[in-house]
Formats: sequence, structure tokens, C-alpha cells
Amino acid sequence: MRIFTDYLVVGSGIAGLCYALTVAERGQVSLITKREIATTATRLAQGGIAAVATAKDSFEQHIHDTMEAGAWLPDEEIVRMVVENGPAAIEDLINWGTKFSRKEDQSYDLTREGGHSQRRIYHAKDETGKEIERALVEAVQAHPNITIYENHVAIDLITEAKVTRRRIKPDRCLGVYVLNRKTGQVGTFVSPITVLATGGAGKVYLYTCNPDIATGDGIAMAYRAGATIANMEFMQFHPTTLYHPHAKSFLISEAVRGEGGILRRRDGTAFMESYHPLKDLAPRDIVARAIDHEMKMHGDDCVCLDITHMTDDYIKDRFPYIYETCLSYGIDMTKESIPVVPAAHYLCGGIKVDSWGETDINNLFAIGEVSSSGLHGANRLASNSLLEGVVFAKRAAERSLIVSQQTSPPPLDIESWDTGSAKDSDEEVVVAHNWDEIRLCMCNYVGIVRTDKRLVRALRRVRMIQEEIADYYWDFLITSDLIELRNIATVSELIIRCALKRKESRGLHYNIDYLEKDDIHWKQETLIRKAF
Repeated sequence: MRIFTDYLVVGSGIAGLCYALTVAERGQVSLITKREIATTATRLAQGGIAAVATAKDSFEQHIHDTMEAGAWLPDEEIVRMVVENGPAAIEDLINWGTKFSRKEDQSYDLTREGGHSQRRIYHAKDETGKEIERALVEAVQAHPNITIYENHVAIDLITEAKVTRRRIKPDRCLGVYVLNRKTGQVGTFVSPITVLATGGAGKVYLYTCNPDIATGDGIAMAYRAGATIANMEFMQFHPTTLYHPHAKSFLISEAVRGEGGILRRRDGTAFMESYHPLKDLAPRDIVARAIDHEMKMHGDDCVCLDITHMTDDYIKDRFPYIYETCLSYGIDMTKESIPVVPAAHYLCGGIKVDSWGETDINNLFAIGEVSSSGLHGANRLASNSLLEGVVFAKRAAERSLIVSQQTSPPPLDIESWDTGSAKDSDEEVVVAHNWDEIRLCMCNYVGIVRTDKRLVRALRRVRMIQEEIADYYWDFLITSDLIELRNIATVSELIIRCALKRKESRGLHYNIDYLEKDDIHWKQETLIRKAF
């Protein structure tokens, strides 16, 4: 299969859908998604989307909160741009059909989360992402200029250097090779503009609240093609994921603490006052480390999140999804505390982009969690991620409309995917084993608390596994599982290499070999680019 399209979008979360809807007014859009269109991290977002909305609040306060949460590493110009575009982003979502929660007087019911100095978070009860995804998916499905390819997995970027077999700087992206999961066939998608909106990489860790699709595909593909990757050491661990043997990484929204939830040890002692003046509303990196420390110090397998001091009716009305899910596991959050542990949640690094979402490969854009835009720095402020997705989608759309007019069309004779002498595998157990080994290695050695010795050990092991994967990759016909295994191995290596580069503890990167902050080099990003 060979598809030619004006705009090629890989990913169907908030960033990819907003971009597709914007450029579809000017051309044909092909949207590739590796599962069903609504199977995204966006859909699982509970808390909300942050934007200044009241006279008590201001852009300056939102900017300050973002900078402080990011350990002052965010790019202040980018932060200002995103924050000042916040109200317009909310209007765009509303115009596309999103219904945010309102009070009885029909004003929006703004909530607050950790790190925010004001109530500025729009939400739809505790299923904000689900509501946003619903509205955007319906709009995309109804648009005549958008063609959706579900169950299609991007394998690798097609670049001019690959096609011509020449060294080209800067290189140009021409499209993507894509596996149809149902037929096993590899198609060639060609476009003058390619947008990566593939989300994060939480599945490189054993414990994560990310969906199964979050295997860092966009980052790995961009790295292999020669794009610059930045700040991968900053993996945010959500402090409160439900701890239950049958719960698959269910996230307990930070909004529970925003509405008065208190973290306690198993013996009932509240502990966050000892770690930060904001107590339970401290930034996520501080809360996650505090929980990790309390668990290790007291030998507990979890801590407890207590909101039982609020009324039953309030809890059921404000957190219906969380309440019903916990109840299905035998936990009544109106009468008992919720057992929670930290889990890999959000990657603050990614593909290095400018203020328009452009990478350093021509005609290739990256938006949303897959990118390193400068907004989050060393730690993401709660509910800024959905905002980033909408704002950068719009800006990337504006810029790509210009770029598409200035670029020559991709060549028509791009080679189809070559399977060579590859054959069907009879050793799928190798894929499963390496997958588990990488994730366990990352959890044990590259988690919330790190040391150089652990990082070096992890890098050595991941590189050994990569050699096994490379042999397997070229010997056997490609599958979705093999693509994802290859990608989590690549992303794991990038996280470790970036972590080894940062010789300080800042934000989400906490290395006990470097407990002091580096006041000389701290503003430098950790950048990695593939050598050819």
C-alpha cells in the first residue's frame, strides 16, 4: 500500500487530533493510530487542563508556578507563550464540543492541583481526558478531509538521506513506513509534512499508569532518523497510583489532593508537612520522593490517600470514576483511605523542538508529550500537558501550512518496505523476555532515586539486550510487539544516557551521588543525537 497525503499525523491523542482538525481546512490529512483511535493517554487524563480564568489569577502567577514546578529549568519564553494562549486553547476545545464541568450558576467549576497557586484547572468531573477525547474524535470522524488508519503502527521515518543514500544536512522527512497490524503488511505513507504526536514512554518502566501504547515510538523513530533528543532524564512518576494486586496501574488524580486529600503512612500519620510547605499540594517530584522515602524508611509496600473527612455525596459527585473504580476493588474511598504508590507517568523530555513544534529534521514536527518544547523543564506542573498539546498543535499547524507551500513535493519513487530474507518467528518468547527484562532493569536502576553505579549497570544491560533485539529484528518478519520492544530499548538507553550527563539533582532527576544543584551548568539541556 502506498498513500500520498498533504499532512501525515502519527498519533490520536489531544495534540494529534487538534492538529488534524486545524490543517484539514487546507488539505487532506492521513491520521495513523496504533490501536483504536480513542486508545490514548489523553483519554486516561483525570485531572484537567490549566488556563487562567479568574480575576484572582494572572498569567504571571501561572508562569511562576510552571517555572517553580520545573525547578526553573523551563524556557520562560515558551512558558509565557503557552500560558498566554491558554484561554484560547480552552475556547478551541469548547468549540470542538468539549463539555467542562460547571457550577449551579453555569460558571466553570475550576479546581486546583499540586503546584498551582490558584484554581485554574478546567475539568469534566474526574474524566477530563475522556471527555476531550470524545469531542475531538467525533469532530475528526465527521471531517471529510481526514482519513483515519486504526491499528497501524509506525515503524520508521522515511527521510531524504535514506532514499538517496546520501549524507544530507539538514535531512528532510518524506513520510513513514507503517505496519498494518491486522494484515501484517507494511505500507508507505508519503507526505510533505509529517507530525509525530505519539505520546510518552511510560511502558519502559515496570510500574506505570500509562496505557500499553506508551512505548516511546515517536522518540525512537526520530532518534534513528537523526533528530536531536533532549532532557530524557526527567521522567515524572505520578505519586498516587492505586496499589492493588488486580488493578492495572490505575491513577488516582492529583485533584483528590487538590480537593483536600491527605497522604498518610499505613499507621495513619500524615507526613507531607515534613517535606514541603505546601504539604500534600507540593509538586509531583517532591511528593513522589517523599512517598518513596516513607515506604523505604518504614518498610511499607504503599502509603494511603485519605479524603474520608469530606462528605460521601461530595466525593461521589466530584470523583465518580475514581470512586466506582476503587469500589470495584473493594475500597470505599468515602470510608477508608486509598492505598497508593508512585508509578512512571509523564516524560518531560523528548524530541527537541522550537516554539512552532519543528524538529531539526526539515518537514518533521513533534507535538505533545513526544516533544521537548521547553515548557516543563525538570518537572511538569499538573494539567499543563493537555494545554501544551492544544497550543503546540495550533502553532505547528500554522507553521506547517507555510512550510508545505515552500517545500518541493516528495519523490514518487520512494522504495517500498523490503522484508529481505526475513521469515516468521517461532521464538516470540524472546520478545516477551526482553520486554520484561528492560522494564525491570529501568525500575530497579533508573527510578525515582538514582546513582551513577546503577545507571552504568543499566546502560550496560540495555545495550546487551539491544544487540539481541537487532539480530531478531533483521532475521524475522516485523510485528507490532517487535517494533515496540525495539523502541522501548532505544528510549531506555536515551533516558540512561541523559541521566548520566546531568551531574546534579534537579526536579525529577534525583541522583544521590550529586545531591547539590549545579549552579554553573544547570541551564544546559542534556542533548543526544545519533552519530552516522
